[in-house]
Amino acid sequence: MIRDKNPPACFIPFLNPVFEEDISRLFNNPFSYEPHPLCLRAILELEPRLKELEEIHNFGFGNEPERDVCGKMFGVLVVQNRSTGETGYLAAFSGKLAGSNHHQGFVPPVFDILEEGGFFRRGEAILNEINRETEQLENSGIFRQLEKELQSEVSEAELHIGQLKETHQAKKFGRTARREAGEGNQALIRKQLEEESARDHFEMKDLKRYWKIRVDTARNNLEQYNARINALKEQRKRGSAALQQQIFEHYSFLNARGERKSLGEIFSHTGVQPPAGAGECAAPKLLQYAFIRQLKPIAMAEFWWGASPPGEIRRHRHFYPACRGKCLPILGHMLEGMEVEQTESRTNTTSDIVILYKDEHIVVLEKPSGVLSVPGKEESDSVYTRIRVKYPQATGSVIVHRLDMSTSGLMLIALHAEAHKVLQHQFLTRSVEKRYTALLDGIVEKREGTIDLPLRVDLDDRPRQMVCYEHGKAARTHWRVSGYEAGKTRIHFYPVTGRTHQLRVHAAHPDGLDTPITGDELYGTGGTRLHLHADRLQFTHPVSGVQMKFEAQDAF
Repeated sequence: MIRDKNPPACFIPFLNPVFEEDISRLFNNPFSYEPHPLCLRAILELEPRLKELEEIHNFGFGNEPERDVCGKMFGVLVVQNRSTGETGYLAAFSGKLAGSNHHQGFVPPVFDILEEGGFFRRGEAILNEINRETEQLENSGIFRQLEKELQSEVSEAELHIGQLKETHQAKKFGRTARREAGEGNQALIRKQLEEESARDHFEMKDLKRYWKIRVDTARNNLEQYNARINALKEQRKRGSAALQQQIFEHYSFLNARGERKSLGEIFSHTGVQPPAGAGECAAPKLLQYAFIRQLKPIAMAEFWWGASPPGEIRRHRHFYPACRGKCLPILGHMLEGMEVEQTESRTNTTSDIVILYKDEHIVVLEKPSGVLSVPGKEESDSVYTRIRVKYPQATGSVIVHRLDMSTSGLMLIALHAEAHKVLQHQFLTRSVEKRYTALLDGIVEKREGTIDLPLRVDLDDRPRQMVCYEHGKAARTHWRVSGYEAGKTRIHFYPVTGRTHQLRVHAAHPDGLDTPITGDELYGTGGTRLHLHADRLQFTHPVSGVQMKFEAQDAF
């Protein structure tokens, strides 16, 4: 190995030699991996630099960090200099750090939209000016005055027309009384009454016409002013769309074959627009830098440094797979031409479901971990398909409720539509009693409680869920500790609602138990399996009305 006298600016050689046997033949899959030993070495050597960054960015290491202060996702890419054979690593951060895309020792962005004088800065300045002008028009005294004038004219019109209606109504009662009195020359009186009624009719017509003109004038004045505001908003909308399209075109990514595709081209096959921030994650930055500078990628890892963002579950120093919403299409292109480890299937096709009870109406079974409740996009094997094979006479939807693929335990199946309807109603009205047992990675000192944390999907990283008080759906869980073993907590969960990943998030989130379930690859540290088991189910039989209760044996 020869040490390069002029290495790429962001290439950091390892402090100690790397031997050929330390290098894997296959590049690790960024969406499912255990950190490569060389990545662990790289991160250990990078840590002093990360601690230096605390001077310019608040990673939230204080006891009570501000809600808008949090950590950052970093990544390392172990690479080999093709010309010298020297092995080292590259480092990157996702998005911006301390308001900047550039920091010494970290690879630059694929495209720097913050470049002074660049098209984005110019376009952003134009859009900001439109925003300022729009706000000035909306908040100006003229706008408020025109609104007030219209309201005043409408109120005045209603008042005067209402008063005249009351006057005319009183006169109408008077005419009716005179007509019924039958005194004097009836023909003359009838003529006088008709003339008076006609005058009232035209008087009301003239008054309504008068106020219509005044109200329409005030409304037109306001609408003309509003038209200026709406024209600016439409101009901003078109300008923003055009600026976004320019961004899509300027963000272009290489792959291992040297082929280049823009962000728009990459996402055109997905049927959706590239999400905000696509291409700014650490993984694409690292690979792009390596490809441009002819560095051979060997292994990559992404890890969180600092406090978790509000609503999400990120743990300091923990490793995470690349996000799917932003990075899956991009890395799918960039990894073409590389030998990449295949993702091991996490579905369990060998373990069969265990039938605990069956009659002509229902089935109670125990689902193994790793089996879907219903078929997925890429996996057809599931409880649903297995039940269809075991009980071909079954009709209707069959599945009454679901368990996550990683969760094992009791499931209730309906063998015909009427039973399904009755049982589903019990779940909807929360008359079904459920208990889950879990093993948590740590000690929960409090013995019992209730967690209320609303949940929604993380749109950029499905199927991860996040806590969101604005758009999340209510999620409530009662819990009780049942024991401790080898530094872990065995706990019973009693979910009131049934949101996706509810128990997993409520266990791991700092505002929940702050202790993830053992083996949780999404919200904890992963492992051979998720230690979450649905072990108790109590419901009313849909036909006989008998109360039924089932308990499963411990799964771990």
